[in-house]
Amino acid sequence: MEAWQNIRIKTVSRKRGMLYFIAKRIIDIVVSTVLLVLVAPLLVVISIIIYKQEGGPILYKEARIGKHDRPFILWKFRTTTIPSKVIRAFPPHPFPNKWSEGVPNEFVYRNNCTASMTKTGIWLRKYRFDLIPEFINVLKGDMSLVGPQPETPEIANYYNQNQRNRLNMRPGITGYAQVNGKSEYNHHDKKIAYDLYYIKNCSIRFDITIFSQAISRLIKNK
Repeated sequence: MEAWQNIRIKTVSRKRGMLYFIAKRIIDIVVSTVLLVLVAPLLVVISIIIYKQEGGPILYKEARIGKHDRPFILWKFRTTTIPSKVIRAFPPHPFPNKWSEGVPNEFVYRNNCTASMTKTGIWLRKYRFDLIPEFINVLKGDMSLVGPQPETPEIANYYNQNQRNRLNMRPGITGYAQVNGKSEYNHHDKKIAYDLYYIKNCSIRFDITIFSQAISRLIKNK
């Protein structure tokens, strides 16, 4: 009887998980489509401003790792003087001996890019307008509205098994780590801890809470 109850519990949990991910994907598509339609005039204006003041290209692209190690191209509005290129603070294979057991907990991402922020880029980042093209990534299925922050291939390559668990869900435009101030600019272990907590406790209600907090932080310009 106990074994049968365990099977039923696992079956119910699995069904709930499937329903959650189906609902989450539907919400991603609907919200992203509506937002892109609403901000379409703004997209045109931003594109014209970038092209006139800085020249092309208008969009910036970067390789990221998505769900189950699936690579994809992340799109943003260009905010620096160097188009479509980021110079990392570390070589393609940083500290292979020291990182044999995973990305160190104390590791802090540093973008050692020689590019300078453009005048347009300053206000784009201030109001997070540079992230608007990421809604296209959401529509394509590369990302979700809410999820772990998309990781760079250079770092994900050194994940240990525990760290790799954060790749079991689509990365998000915002997430539990980001709204709690634990992003790529903080110690890696803090970001991992928040992301794994989110994955373990994910729900539509939790997603709505996180997305609402992200909007609140945006309005307060944090």
